[in-house]
Formats: sequence, structure tokens, C-alpha cells
Amino acid sequence: MSRIRAAGLAAWLVLWGSAQGASVGVLVSSPSGAPVKDSAVVIEPLVNSAVGNRAVASIVQEDREFLPYVTIVQTGTTVNFPNHDPIKHHVYSFSSAKTFEIKLNAGKSAQSIVFDKPGEVAIGCNVHDWMEAYVLVVDSPYFARTGNNGRATIANVPPGRYRLKLWHPRQISAPPVREIMVTAAPAKLELTLDVAPRTVKPKPPTDADRY
Repeated sequence: MSRIRAAGLAAWLVLWGSAQGASVGVLVSSPSGAPVKDSAVVIEPLVNSAVGNRAVASIVQEDREFLPYVTIVQTGTTVNFPNHDPIKHHVYSFSSAKTFEIKLNAGKSAQSIVFDKPGEVAIGCNVHDWMEAYVLVVDSPYFARTGNNGRATIANVPPGRYRLKLWHPRQISAPPVREIMVTAAPAKLELTLDVAPRTVKPKPPTDADRY
């Protein structure tokens, strides 16, 4: 390969990488240093972005629980609520960002919900009061949820200035919003979030569940 062609290829790779954007890796820990799972990490462009991340999401009802516990979607996303249990559930939310009800559903629910307003949505089951889940609806297409190790990665973030927001349904207080600069190089951030322990509500035996 000639030097001219090699230089041209290298320049193209740099431009291609910049167009694709960089990855932003985040580690969320408690004040004591323990990893915090199910944290929502959101990067908001300071200038409105036309990019969408509205793939259909699902919150499954399984073993009389909602899975996952936390879901993050962009405004306008459709969410399905398939029931994998051999019993019926009654899914609902009274949250201001989205109020809805799916009555006594079984199997693959024919009713999907469009989350068309940004905000926090708490979800429960009218039959099984220990079941709970949360949806965070955001306007940005750049977000991720931390895993058991407290880590999350947001891929393909174009270079520029952003607001970084951190959220958890059991956070003790709302963490401050911070501005970050994303470049073409991968970034790694370490954040701290104080979260209350999750209270595990007891479930009755399966054979005692009349639904």
C-alpha cells in the first residue's frame, strides 16, 4: 500500500470514528464504595438531537415479578408487557408521566403502552402488591442502566458538550446534574449515588395464588 493511500485510509478511519461517536463508560458506587445496580445514566445533548433510540422495549411478568426492575426509554417508545406466568396480572400506573391500566392479562398482552411524556413512572400489579418496576422516560437517545457491578456503557455518543444525569428509584436525594465534554476518545467516569436498600416483600406460596 502506498504512503498516500495509507495516509488517506488513516484519515478516513479517524473521520469514521468521529462520526460514529465515542463510548462513555460509567461506574456508579455508593458512598461506601459498593456498586449500585439499576441506576439510570443519561447523557443529554446541550443542543437538541434528532437521533432516535426508540426500539420497542419489554417489561416481563415472570415468577410474579416485573423484569427488569428499571427500564429506560426515549420519549415516544412503545413498551410491551408480556406475561410469562401461568396466572393473570393487572398492570397499572398512576404516575403523572404516564397513567395506564392493563387489566388481568395473561400470555402475550395485546395492549402495548406508548410512553409519550418524559418523567418517572412507577408500575405495580393490582393483584400482587409486592410487584414493582420503574420506567424512566427521557428525551435523550443516549442512556444506559448499570448492571450488578455498577457499570454501564453508552455507545456512539457524538463529540460535544452534554448534561449527565444520574437517577435511581430509591435514591436518597437527586444527584446534581453535571456537564461533560465527549471527545472522539472513549471516556470513563466514576459517580457516587446514595441509594436506600430495596425492601423485599414476601410472596405467598404459588398454590395460594388464586389468580
